[in-house]
Amino acid sequence: MGTDTTRDRVLGLIASAGPITAATLAAELGVTPAGVRRHLSALADDALITEHEQPGTHVRGRGRPAKSYVATTEGQRSLTTAYSSVAVDAVSFMREHGNLSEFVDGKLAELEETLRAAVPADATMEERVEALSRSLAEQGYATSVRPGPGGFTVQLCQGHCPVQSIAEEAPEWCEAETRAFSRVLDVHVQRLSTLAGGAHVCTTTIPVTAVTAKEG
Repeated sequence: MGTDTTRDRVLGLIASAGPITAATLAAELGVTPAGVRRHLSALADDALITEHEQPGTHVRGRGRPAKSYVATTEGQRSLTTAYSSVAVDAVSFMREHGNLSEFVDGKLAELEETLRAAVPADATMEERVEALSRSLAEQGYATSVRPGPGGFTVQLCQGHCPVQSIAEEAPEWCEAETRAFSRVLDVHVQRLSTLAGGAHVCTTTIPVTAVTAKEG
């Protein structure tokens, strides 16, 4: 049982924090590097994780960066609940009967209300995004916030989505979720990738600093 639990924790951390190295996994989970490597090997053999390809890094030998890992689509699906197939059937039924939009709008309105209550209106944008991330994490999304290039944006990353199966069947869900984030933060956000679309993480770019033209 302990081995299975550790394996699940390794996969869960890769899903939420990936790309992540074996050394970081070992430190975060409090297990030995050798133990982590065994789980990584097994997860890779089962096609639940894969090595992350870093753009522009083709260095070999001593200067080569440490391998980092992300969850595959199958790995993400393995973290979903046993009710996924039933939920997908329900979504298909609602689409056929013309009331899918009403369902999506209603559920996302509930999510937006919960998020709005958790995000302080008078805080900095960075603090508001962190609060948004924490609230999403409490609802089963594996979230993290990472700085964007130049310091003008941050990226809200969702390494696991509890409704991924529904979103794969109904892309309207991801679109409505993005609009909810924008309304809660009161700023235009841009969804760059989604788990439902086959990416290893949902990534939303959020501006935190207004870009002003230089004088002169």
